[in-house]
Amino acid sequence: MTPSALRVLATVAHLRDLSPTVREFTLTLPPGPWMAAPGAHIELAVPAGPGSAPAAPLLRTYSLIDPTPGGPVRIAVKRMDQGRGGSRAMWQLQPGQTLAISPPQQHFSIDWDAPAHVLMAGGIGITPLLGMARQLSARGAPVTLLYGVASVSEAVYAEPLRQWLGERLQLLTGQPLDVPAAIASLPPDGQLVVCGPVGLLQSAQALWQASGRRPERLRFETFGAAPGALARPFALTAPRHGLHCTVPAEASLLDALQARGIEVLSECRRGECGLCVLDVLALDGEIEHRDVFLSAADKAANRHICSCVSRVRGHITIDSAYRADRLPAGLPA
Repeated sequence: MTPSALRVLATVAHLRDLSPTVREFTLTLPPGPWMAAPGAHIELAVPAGPGSAPAAPLLRTYSLIDPTPGGPVRIAVKRMDQGRGGSRAMWQLQPGQTLAISPPQQHFSIDWDAPAHVLMAGGIGITPLLGMARQLSARGAPVTLLYGVASVSEAVYAEPLRQWLGERLQLLTGQPLDVPAAIASLPPDGQLVVCGPVGLLQSAQALWQASGRRPERLRFETFGAAPGALARPFALTAPRHGLHCTVPAEASLLDALQARGIEVLSECRRGECGLCVLDVLALDGEIEHRDVFLSAADKAANRHICSCVSRVRGHITIDSAYRADRLPAGLPA
């Protein structure tokens, strides 16, 4: 999604701190047919703040918390002091401020008729699963939720989950989620739904594939880039655009290109959908592949980079999808 698609003006109506690092935002939308199901998300533009780079607003994607038709929308933002600045900028917002957002989008739906569901959440990955847990429980469907957090204070939304699920909620503190056991607990056509850090998702993908189960019965969403070294600046060249610049530590490759007026298709901004993948023409250094879209072979070949989350140690030369000779006659290049 490009910045021009953020055409809805939302107002910050209410703030609520759920933990020392997680803040919930309630946003009111103008009248319109805003429909969203569990798993939906919005993309929003948050001011970068003084002294930030790039100067353009930061584009970030957040899952909606248990959306209801016609009501306000809620998102939860975990403050990441070592992140790329989006969460810090969000935490500076106050009630009454407005944000440009996209209409609710849905790329994380589940099969409500599956014979059983296991939901797995790591940390702030609980947000898109809340509505799923509530509705599955209300339907009387077999569902278990495994919720892993670093500490009890970070177990946001644990109370409503206990009310909905009772003993079917397994809250794990300071220990990894047991993905093999979760898969083994499902009947042959059961569905595993995962949201959390990339490491959890990669483990689930590999184990699900090894189990021989139907690929479409695994549904997933990440909430951030893969773990790795702290972000650092890197050099970028885009010959087709005559561009040579430095991508700062607090900006993604996608951010840097769009801040310079170079449109790149994007959607999830979590390294899942693959829309923002760019061709790599040359590489002097190493790509830190932080996505879950490219295969292991693709990452080893270093011929493509997922520009929304992956980074470089060194200098990369890329090509975009822009082709001046493919523009309709009469349009400027």
